[in-house]
Amino acid sequence: MGDPRKARKTYATPRHPWRKEQLEEELRLLGEYGLRNKRELRHQETMLSEIRGIARTLLGAPEEQRARLETQYLGRLARLGLLSESASVDNILDLNVKDLMERRLQTIVFKSGLSRTIHQARQFVTHGHVSIAGQIVSVPGYFVKRDEESRVAFHARSALNNAQHPAVPAGPVLPDVPPEIKAIVQTEQPIEILEPEEETPAETEDKQP
Repeated sequence: MGDPRKARKTYATPRHPWRKEQLEEELRLLGEYGLRNKRELRHQETMLSEIRGIARTLLGAPEEQRARLETQYLGRLARLGLLSESASVDNILDLNVKDLMERRLQTIVFKSGLSRTIHQARQFVTHGHVSIAGQIVSVPGYFVKRDEESRVAFHARSALNNAQHPAVPAGPVLPDVPPEIKAIVQTEQPIEILEPEEETPAETEDKQP
C-alpha cells in the first residue's frame, strides 16, 4: 500500500520502449491526435489492453455465463462508440489504439469542424469553450459516448459561439473577382461550337487531282 497522498500510476509502459519502429509510431500518433505527451498515449494503450483482456476472458468463459456477459459488454462498447450494434467478441480483438483516439473529445471537436487544427481543438477544450449537452468539459481526453457526439458544441457563454469570431473556422473562401471582369463575363455571348459539315461524294471527287 502506497502513500495515499501520492497518486498511483494508472497506466502501463511497454516492455521494450526503445524500439525504433515503436518510437516512430508513437511520435506519429502524438502529432496526428495532438497529444501533449506519451503519458496520454499510455492511458489509451492501457485501456485498450483492459478491453481486449476482458474479451479474451469472455471467450474462455462457460457458455451460459458467456452469453449473458457478452451481451452486456458488447452493449457497453457500442454505447462508447467503439463497436457497432451487430459486433461480436471477435471484433473486440480487432480494436487498436487509434479506435480509442477517435473517441477523445479533442478529436471529436476537430473532426466535427469546430477547430482548424487538432492542436487548436485542444486549446478550445482546455480553455472551457466546448460543452457537451450544455455542460462544459475541459478535459481533452474525455471519452465521448455515441449519444453525446451530436451534442458537442461551443458553450453558450463562449465567445467562440459567435460565427464572426476570427478563431471560428469558416467555409471555403472564394477568390474576389474585380467588377471589370464580372462586367466582361456578363456581356460576353456564349461560344457556339459548330460541328463540321459532312462532305458529299461529289465534293470529294472535285477535290481529287
